Amino acid sequence: MNVRAETRPELTIRRRFDAARELVFRCWTEPDRLNRWCCPKGFTLPFSEGDIRPGGWFKTCMRDPDGTDHWLAGTYREIVPPERIVFSHRWLDDKGMPEHETVVTITLKDDDGGTMLTLHQAFFLSYASRDGHRVGWEETLDNLAEYLVQ
Repeated sequence: MNVRAETRPELTIRRRFDAARELVFRCWTEPDRLNRWCCPKGFTLPFSEGDIRPGGWFKTCMRDPDGTDHWLAGTYREIVPPERIVFSHRWLDDKGMPEHETVVTITLKDDDGGTMLTLHQAFFLSYASRDGHRVGWEETLDNLAEYLVQ
């Protein structure tokens, strides 16, 4: 009998930025920069704190345009300047309890005077969850692109 391997949805997004890799890295690792762009379009960050280092943590509240708060938290597993950032990502339920964990890996490579960013997030419980995160991350990366030209 053949056993079919379980398919677990994952997400990969590649985006080129017209900015030096070191600057893009700092946008992900310096709280004053990170908190100015890191949420989807129309969302705000009324609360965000953390300790950005290997073994460090974060907890953030993203408020959607309707005023609903979405809390998430995670830990930083790896930070390699200016190449790679790996962190866990968990939404928190209404009681503040963590839900399913995914792992986000941000990889930065020099690209002809700019930076090629690859975002990988795995593994999701459903394709719908993956697709929803794709929309959120795409909008968030749009915000990063706008922030980088300010």
